[in-house]
Amino acid sequence: MHQNWCIMTIKETFKSLIALKQQEIPVAYNPREVELPINSKKMITVIGVRRCGKSTLMELCIERLLGAAISPRQIVWIGFDDERFETMQTADFNSILEAYMEMFPDIPIKDVYFFFDEIQRIEGWELFVLRLFKHYSKHIFISGSNADMLSEELNTALRGWPLEYREYPLSFKEYCQFKNVPTDGYLEQDLARMRVAFDSFLHEGGYPEVVLEQSRVMKDKLLQGYFNAMIFRDLIDRYKLSNPERVKYVIKRLMTGITKPASINAIYNDMRSQGRKVTKDDLYTIAEKSCSIFLLYKVTKFDPSFKKETSALPKYYCVDNGLRQSVLLTGRDDDGILFENAVFLHLLRNLPDGQKICYYMGDKECDFVIQTGAGVRELIQVCWDMKDKETRDRELDGIREAATVTGCRNMTIITHEQEETVQDEQGTIRIVPAWKWCRKNISVPR
Repeated sequence: MHQNWCIMTIKETFKSLIALKQQEIPVAYNPREVELPINSKKMITVIGVRRCGKSTLMELCIERLLGAAISPRQIVWIGFDDERFETMQTADFNSILEAYMEMFPDIPIKDVYFFFDEIQRIEGWELFVLRLFKHYSKHIFISGSNADMLSEELNTALRGWPLEYREYPLSFKEYCQFKNVPTDGYLEQDLARMRVAFDSFLHEGGYPEVVLEQSRVMKDKLLQGYFNAMIFRDLIDRYKLSNPERVKYVIKRLMTGITKPASINAIYNDMRSQGRKVTKDDLYTIAEKSCSIFLLYKVTKFDPSFKKETSALPKYYCVDNGLRQSVLLTGRDDDGILFENAVFLHLLRNLPDGQKICYYMGDKECDFVIQTGAGVRELIQVCWDMKDKETRDRELDGIREAATVTGCRNMTIITHEQEETVQDEQGTIRIVPAWKWCRKNISVPR
């Protein structure tokens, strides 16, 4: 009897959520660069860090469905980041179908569009989605906040049916659209507004809700809330990591050292010297899972030898500058670090499938090496200001050495303001202001 009562309760919850969502459709949202297909006959998965706009992509998809004469009654939206689902079991998923069929017995399930937000929070979700896709509806959209969302088993079972899209906090171009700053103008006042917007973007970051919020205090509260949710809901609860303070300490250490090779061993020794009980495996797990939830990104050293590449110290970058600033409470002395992090994030969101970002370190250094299966596609150096001769020589020498080693002649140096072209025996080196470079690079949907 108790079990039946639980099932009935969750079915009523699903009915309530379906009805509420249908009632509020449509909702107006700012457009994003990534656009989900609406009738691909494939399962659509959207992954990315918490609160970056994955749900918005699905909402925008619904908006386009309504424009294609799909009724709100054909939309099922369930958000699983809800305390009412904390005790939900795999068997309860079928109550979604039962709830909808009881509400709309006249609508065939094959004509229904299912949107499942943060479904990975419920164990066994893959089995339900697989059954739903195979036997009921080919219109399934799923979002989740970790890289392990689609298991190898599900990918195999679906035989290439899922299409995976990745979403990030706002790009600079999207940030300007949210701030009503035109990015296609050529008048001096338009260019000046873009320069000012880039400096704000560098420190504020690109979380949509934060960008739209006017109060500085509320912006920080939102960012702190995001960070705590990642720690407790995504890392502690999902991955069963213990000791929240330890988790926070390791992540803050990695955030502090972004742009430089990070030594887990050094963090371990520091923690041991402070009398903290910890193992190296604990620290490696924290770093790995922080990347799984897209809070951090790991960049390995470029080396033709796979063994040498994987044994060298990696660098870590943070998913959002504003989040890093809020967590670390740093000031403007970090401009150079934020600048390199912003360039990395722009490279990442434009990275085609099958390519990866590395860093080069030999006698000299080059910040980013874009690798393809066939070799190296591009070399990117990042420098806030190249006016000083010593700095200029260091940056140019670094990218030249990387060009010699990799054989790549596609070379770009991203600066804050400078723009010129350097010709030498290695080829053409383009020096481009970041605000202009970001404006012309548009995200590649995946």
